[in-house]
Amino acid sequence: MTNKYNRVLYTGVTSNLLRQVAEHKEKTIEGFTSRYNVAKLVYYEEYSTMEEAIAREKQLKGGSRKKKLDLIKSKNPIWKDLYDEFFV
Repeated sequence: MTNKYNRVLYTGVTSNLLRQVAEHKEKTIEGFTSRYNVAKLVYYEEYSTMEEAIAREKQLKGGSRKKKLDLIKSKNPIWKDLYDEFFV
């Protein structure tokens, strides 16, 4: 996720993506995402188990910013809010 200027990157894990993104958009979760107005879903991956998802989250968080930017650009080159696609 990112903010409207695509300057801040947030990586997280959840069992309910739509609910989690909605909570970030509504700023019901205090902390990093509300402080930096992170409310735009620009990339996501799905996994069969929470263990796999957590392992991938750690891998992404340990990577460089450039690798994260390249990953986002490979799937979403114009950085559109993917959350909106769930409701079209």
